[in-house]
Amino acid sequence: MDSAAISRLSNITRHLYPHPASSSSTSHLFEGGLIKVSPEVSDALSRGAAVVALESTIICHGMPYPQNFKTAKEIEAIVRDNGAIPATIAILDGIPRIGLQIEELERLAKTGAQVRKTARRDIAAVVAAGVDGATTVSATMFFASMVAISVFVTGGIGGVHRHGEQTMDISSDLTELGKTPVAVVSAGAKSILDIPRTLEYLETQGVCVAGYRTNEFPAFFTETSGCKVSCRVDSPEDAARLIEANTKLNLGTGVLIAVPIPKEHSASGSLVESAIQKALMEAKEKNIKGSAETPFLLSRVNELTGGASLASNIALVKNNATTGSRIAVCLAQMRGYGDQVKS
Repeated sequence: MDSAAISRLSNITRHLYPHPASSSSTSHLFEGGLIKVSPEVSDALSRGAAVVALESTIICHGMPYPQNFKTAKEIEAIVRDNGAIPATIAILDGIPRIGLQIEELERLAKTGAQVRKTARRDIAAVVAAGVDGATTVSATMFFASMVAISVFVTGGIGGVHRHGEQTMDISSDLTELGKTPVAVVSAGAKSILDIPRTLEYLETQGVCVAGYRTNEFPAFFTETSGCKVSCRVDSPEDAARLIEANTKLNLGTGVLIAVPIPKEHSASGSLVESAIQKALMEAKEKNIKGSAETPFLLSRVNELTGGASLASNIALVKNNATTGSRIAVCLAQMRGYGDQVKS
């Protein structure tokens, strides 16, 4: 094995098994430049400090500029305020990036929907083409796992689409949760989806779905869905213990921590459901399918609710960022690093 290969292996090992005695850090996980890790994130990983992964699809496909840029900055600030380091993940010029600079966040925000929406299946194509990619839940989980980031905060996961038993339209987020050991903190699944079938699919994949201070799975815009979760956690410490047990047992699956949207920001269930039904009908009439369907539905639902759904979306992501960061800090402390987390 040549010296370059040994050096790369050493870099990978340090990130997968961070140790506080390691004082060196690098901006590249792979020296060949295949994946770049920001100096701040690399340093935090090498010390075993709390790091929270963040996706970039929400920046490019979740809301318009400049609101998306403002929200992205606020979410990163929330992560820092709660004791963790934010690691927004995206592909820029064909290079996967873990941890972005402020100008890179703004670049994505301004380019918006022109940036390719990138799930796991799209990663190789985006890298090979040397273009920009906004990572979805599945792609973000994949990259987070590569550098041993244990906690990932998002808005809501994808799932089984309505009438999925006929269309077989099932988000790769669900299969990723079944094979990638990263804890995903979300407000459940988007209510534009078939939530009962989504939970059935997660059960088939062996994914532990935990309600955060609730026994019921949240439905993104609303606190309840009518579906029960398989277990409950009532604090960041509880959630961290669950994640650590999943890791130590080498189950090889992700953990889904479902956090209800705060009551004061919960949109009226009937208002949102009515808008969803209308948007679904319009999507069918316009033959909008696949990866284009969710952005269309969320945008249309926001229009139909007079902006209420977007405001709720931003509020729940911020709430998830607070919860996820506290869980990440607890997990780092449990593993021997970090400060006491706020409860």
